[in-house]
Amino acid sequence: MNPDSGLCPICGGSKTEGAITFTADLQETLVVVRGVPATVCALCGNEWLDDATAAALERIVEEARKKNCLFEVAQFSTFSQSAAASPIHAA
Repeated sequence: MNPDSGLCPICGGSKTEGAITFTADLQETLVVVRGVPATVCALCGNEWLDDATAAALERIVEEARKKNCLFEVAQFSTFSQSAAASPIHAA
């Protein structure tokens, strides 16, 4: 099955554009990013991120790790290429 087709390679369901909540548990820090653009299977819920989104998430997680906070919740923003997320809460 062509991965770029509109069908999920796992279950055959239709893939649609949407937004997800991304979570990374780093043991010392929990990072939650809401509103992450993704392709999502309407049937099984499997998610795919494009390379730019994945790179932005890696930057967000690394910034949270450097803050040494217990958790950070951020809103993913597609409006700014330089700042991929705006912090909502950090503790």
